[in-house]
Amino acid sequence: MHCIANEGSVMATLQEARNGLRATTDWAYERLGLRSLTYHVPSYANGIPYVLGGITLFGIVILIATGIYLTQFYHPNPTDAHASVFYIVNEARFGDFVRSVHFWTANIVMITLLLHLIRVVVNGAYRAPREVTWAVGVGLLVVMMGFFFTGTVLKWDQEAFEALGHNEGIGTILGSLGVWFTSEFSRSTSLLARVYASHTSILPAILTLLVLGHLYLIRFHGIAPRPGDEEAELSQKLQAAEQGETVQGMSHFNVHVRKIVAYGLLLTALAAVLSIFRAASLGPAPVPGIEVTKPAWLFIWLYPFENWWGLESLLWIPGVLIGALLAVPLLDRFRVNSTRRQWVVLGIAVIALAVVIGLGTYAAVTTPAEHLVD
Repeated sequence: MHCIANEGSVMATLQEARNGLRATTDWAYERLGLRSLTYHVPSYANGIPYVLGGITLFGIVILIATGIYLTQFYHPNPTDAHASVFYIVNEARFGDFVRSVHFWTANIVMITLLLHLIRVVVNGAYRAPREVTWAVGVGLLVVMMGFFFTGTVLKWDQEAFEALGHNEGIGTILGSLGVWFTSEFSRSTSLLARVYASHTSILPAILTLLVLGHLYLIRFHGIAPRPGDEEAELSQKLQAAEQGETVQGMSHFNVHVRKIVAYGLLLTALAAVLSIFRAASLGPAPVPGIEVTKPAWLFIWLYPFENWWGLESLLWIPGVLIGALLAVPLLDRFRVNSTRRQWVVLGIAVIALAVVIGLGTYAAVTTPAEHLVD
């Protein structure tokens, strides 16, 4: 009898805990407007290919958190920057680990972002009425590449010094249009300090606006249909589900969010494990007058073009690529998901991806060449 009484007491306690959790959840849903997340989405939106964008956003949050911590120790002065990073690695509390998590998360985020872009192309999710959503996504890709580049410069080792030299060289080629990218823009502040300002204020501001716009457009137009599905049919199913009907293949957006959080936590765990076994590298302090490094993996495919055609190619090759990405919806202007024009887009995408991988592999095995040093 005593055991039965204890069991009843435990069950009552558990029930009270469940009631308290439910009350807290209801309070949060009401006060924070979280019930707005209970709108319906297709069930396939909860699969990994469709949550890659959300995983990327989760990773950006981790980058912001770790970046704020690193700014407490970083000194954006050319004479002190490398020493401040050395301090982060060797003396700051958890500095080496946080910096490594920041580094690995940045790399993983770029991978998930590129995979997200590939998924959008494969699914034809750039079609009408989502052309502007696609254009904003291309803008997000450019901004994230800007983050990656400026983050590389801020560690201020030899690789960073040479990367900034290329930045200034391209600014010089642009003349008055590119003066902002050179030391000539300001005599009172170093170019490194302005790169730091870009990384911590200008790019985050642009990123915030683009992310908000991207999320708004996704909410407005909804999740794109899968290849072979009709937009009108999907809209009818969503409307029926919103009216309380039981519709097969429908889910809720809050389930989608939980999937994103779960995979985002896995991303963070992966970055932490990588940080433990392989910390982010820091090369020696920069030595002017030499050029001995290659670009990071995200930009290494451009290296052969610089060898063949000079520094100017680093300006027009990315420009052509961005223009081509923005033009993708023009090559496939139809709403129907089964048009043969998508195969044209997919074929071009496969060829472009193979060329980029081939160029990157070629660049990785070649000897570093001097482009800025006479």
